[in-house]
Amino acid sequence: MSIDDATTAANDRLADSEDMIVCVDVDKFYGDFQALKGVTATIKEGEVAVVCGPSGSGKSTWIRCINRLEVHQGGDIVVDGIELTNDLRNIEKIRSEVGMVFQQFNLFPHLTVLDNITLAPIWVRKKPRAEAEAMARALLDRVGIPEQAEKFPGQLSGGQQQRVAIARSLAMEPRVM
Repeated sequence: MSIDDATTAANDRLADSEDMIVCVDVDKFYGDFQALKGVTATIKEGEVAVVCGPSGSGKSTWIRCINRLEVHQGGDIVVDGIELTNDLRNIEKIRSEVGMVFQQFNLFPHLTVLDNITLAPIWVRKKPRAEAEAMARALLDRVGIPEQAEKFPGQLSGGQQQRVAIARSLAMEPRVM
């Protein structure tokens, strides 16, 4: 089966199934260094997938390609029915629907935990402040740190900061996390 046939088959499956992410023969280069070689995977809606491997094996690069924070040079990526390889018009939609927690949590040090979590829902999703704060408090409870809402990131442990970053990502109600 050619790559075009595989991509067509993947896109056809998306129309008839619960496939959320389909990657077919994805390649990524940094200069002459090939970071991803022929990555093919399908992740269904609601499915939990674990990407594991040694440092430098391409895990973060692949995730960044799925969110189009990195441009891949070969293969096809389809997220929630939107093909990313050739159609760049939908990048912002994809980015708003794919939640990520980075290795460096990138919390704003001058904002409280509550403000870190509510910033994007208020400004990007246009949620009323009261609704965003209620959701943020519920998410803090869900990740087990409701008492940290008024603290600043520098007052938290690394694990607590990671939980804030997870809550912040979930606050955007992404289709893919």
